[in-house]
Amino acid sequence: MSEYKNPIIVPWDFSDKAEFALEHALNYSAVSGKEVALLHIVKKSKDIEPALKQMEGKIDEIKEKYGRPVHAIVKEGSIFTTITEVIEDTEATFAVMGTHGMKGMQKVTGSWALKVITGSKCPFIVVQEAPKEREINDVVVPIDFKVENKEKLIWMNFVNTMLKAKFHLVYIDEQDKFAKKQVLGNIKVAVEYLESKGISYEINKLGTKGSLAEKTTDFAKIIDAAMIIIMTTKNIGTLDYVMGAGEQKIIANDAKVPIMTINPRESKFQNFN
Repeated sequence: MSEYKNPIIVPWDFSDKAEFALEHALNYSAVSGKEVALLHIVKKSKDIEPALKQMEGKIDEIKEKYGRPVHAIVKEGSIFTTITEVIEDTEATFAVMGTHGMKGMQKVTGSWALKVITGSKCPFIVVQEAPKEREINDVVVPIDFKVENKEKLIWMNFVNTMLKAKFHLVYIDEQDKFAKKQVLGNIKVAVEYLESKGISYEINKLGTKGSLAEKTTDFAKIIDAAMIIIMTTKNIGTLDYVMGAGEQKIIANDAKVPIMTINPRESKFQNFN
């Protein structure tokens, strides 16, 4: 077990995008009380010591610039496995990762960013720019026919503890009767949950044409959303990585809205419900 318990993990490569992720993580840390840990991965064990010295300098710089302490973790390994290993070892609450949109997801994670994200038991918040100051944080939550939608509810409640949020439940009018019934059922469950927690929300039907992913990002851009919360595809396959799953299109949205990705598995954070 790591010395850090339930931290917010920030994969760190000394880039501007990693700095943006740090700024978001520090904001979330301030309201959640979770520690922030920067995770830097090196290819060879001989690189650990010099990387630690470099990270120590960065930690001092962060404390001076932001007035907040953060931790540094340096590990030998691969981003495809080591990020997940550290997340499990620390029982991280979530990770915040900076990226350059679709191009950056290919550059930063070897064109298989979803492999990193879906390999984790905790959510990822993927950001492309520095956080904006808002009085009200509008959070968009697409609702489809999948039963896994219910897993978003715990994290919507948790996000509400970090942000003064208004949740926008968005859906498309499915033509298939079974799918439509499932969507409306998922919305009903979400509404009951949000009302039981006293959380602000509204429901938005986004028409019948086009994909839910495209319409969600368009809607988020219009309202200048602070976040979109999505579920990743269960048992995502190689073709999804190569061709680009719907999730990847949302994550790399050109409006640069931060995306919280939740994997479809039973959450271990039941104390948030």
